[in-house]
Amino acid sequence: MLATGSCIRPARRMCHYHLDSSVASRQSPENSMEKTFNVINFGCRATQADGAAIEQALQDFHLRKSAAWQRSDVVVINTCTVTNTADVEARQMIRRVHRENPGAKIVVTGCYAQRAPEEIARIEGVTCVVGNSHKEQLAPIVATNYLEDSPFPILGNERTVVEGADVFCSSIFESRQLRVIADASGGGRTRPVLKVQDGCSYRCSYCIIPWVRGDSRSLPSAEVIRQAGLLLDQGFREINLTGIHLGGYGRDADKQETLARLAQQLLREERLERLRLSSIEPLEYTNELIDLVAESPKMAKHFHVPLQSGSDRILRLMRRPYLAEYYADLVNRMRRRVPDAAIGADVMVGFPTETDEDHANTVQLLNAAPMTYLHVFPYSHRPGTSSANLQPAIHGKVARQRGKELRNLANLKNLGFRRSFVGKELSVITLAQCLNENTQALSTNYLKVEISKDAVAANQVLSAGITGLTAEGLRGDIRQCKQIPGSTEADVLVGAR
Repeated sequence: MLATGSCIRPARRMCHYHLDSSVASRQSPENSMEKTFNVINFGCRATQADGAAIEQALQDFHLRKSAAWQRSDVVVINTCTVTNTADVEARQMIRRVHRENPGAKIVVTGCYAQRAPEEIARIEGVTCVVGNSHKEQLAPIVATNYLEDSPFPILGNERTVVEGADVFCSSIFESRQLRVIADASGGGRTRPVLKVQDGCSYRCSYCIIPWVRGDSRSLPSAEVIRQAGLLLDQGFREINLTGIHLGGYGRDADKQETLARLAQQLLREERLERLRLSSIEPLEYTNELIDLVAESPKMAKHFHVPLQSGSDRILRLMRRPYLAEYYADLVNRMRRRVPDAAIGADVMVGFPTETDEDHANTVQLLNAAPMTYLHVFPYSHRPGTSSANLQPAIHGKVARQRGKELRNLANLKNLGFRRSFVGKELSVITLAQCLNENTQALSTNYLKVEISKDAVAANQVLSAGITGLTAEGLRGDIRQCKQIPGSTEADVLVGAR
């Protein structure tokens, strides 16, 4: 069995650098302005948050963000490894970057880098592999090792070398605390993601993530509040809380800290207009959290509750700690408390030994449940997981057909949900202009809305009257803008056509 999470070498921890002015300012801005970087992200919202933090950390060392990786001196590829396809996509991107930008220093990090660092190091063009165990040190690693005329010492005794590529990696289970990579920034998004938790203490039989992210670790609430304040200082209106096991927030540190209490603290911040929670496990969606979504006007009306399967037999094989009946009761309770809420789920098809009857149970549950969207994906064999030994495997053609059936069901449910809002008003946040010069927005209940007639600046919270449907969302017009202190209506409505 592959020794996942251990990076296949003696565990060593490198020294921690703090990106304060006394350290970062030693890099000459005049010299380093010639050095550019670009970060390419794959995977979940937690990975996206890590990528935004890496960008900020590199900027703290006075590297300049490039608009395109094809013209960057340093290209960071932030990988995912949840499926075999994710690994393939990462390898393809590494080779493409090397082919189209052969002079770039390619730094590979993320979950694939933690799982198989030596495999990645052997790919032509890779300069350095930084596992999740060392991700918060990526910026100083780059600054100390790979910039010409670097004023920093080479960290030669803190790395191993595999076929010319440096590897910085150790056992992820040595990580006992969650450290920020850099102070929070938007990462180029209108709706910034704030990672407040990492790792997972569950051991689902199909999942490699605990072996590349470690056990659950939470950011102290005081630090979360500080990071959220930095985002609000930058003018953001909506913050998305995320984590690998978000519902387990606080459980590793202080029993007084829970996700619900953290959300309540954040909602006291007057400048915050919308708080959205990412995926939370069924057993961790407490009545307190559901009531908070129902009662607070600042909480996004959005629940994402992973299901994986509607078959109790398959759930047991997956080591999921709930039954299908519990899940159905939970999402129906959510619908009763928040009638207009988006309710989404992750569903896996083709898990080993899944029969037609198991699949039919999943379809039956989801058909009766008040779901508004589904993320459907096929089972992926992951070396090192217990499900990798289960037989019989499900043929890819069968899994694809089952996935298609669930996606068709999801499309019908989503269409009915969208139709229910025509003629009503929804609170939305504006994102960007569409190609047709309408403005793209996202509703509190996770629906895409095109605002017609007026071009509206991004990052505005407003009320939209829903006038019809688009192919994937809704069409609407502005009913009321929520003003920023000191702004005028002309600041909100820009380039009206």
